[in-house]
Amino acid sequence: MRLLLDTHSFLWFIMGSPKLGEKARALIGDAGNEKFLSAGSLWEMAIKISLGKLKIAEPFEVLIPRQIEASGIQVLKIDIPHLASLLTLPFHHRDPFDRLLAAQCTAERMPIVSIDPVFDAYGIQRFW
Repeated sequence: MRLLLDTHSFLWFIMGSPKLGEKARALIGDAGNEKFLSAGSLWEMAIKISLGKLKIAEPFEVLIPRQIEASGIQVLKIDIPHLASLLTLPFHHRDPFDRLLAAQCTAERMPIVSIDPVFDAYGIQRFW
């Protein structure tokens, strides 16, 4: 199964956080699943780190690539079909990062692994 990880799902997975739901942890940990992290999530993390809203144990450019590789996750680039999908999304939510993830899920026809029920309003299959 192809899955897009919400930013918090990725972070909680790599940090071993108990906040990550059991089903979400199993899906991310399953080597048979094709897991993706949006380039938008990378951008969101970088912004939050620079603002002091997110703390990580090592430099971003060291920790994040190592964890992506170790977890078998692929980076999903932001592409024209994703942005075209974004143009048609209703404004159920104003967070630009969540809207981008919703558009990517819609364009790629893949579910998201997220605790955030806002994705349900977009008709996206959500696992938690």
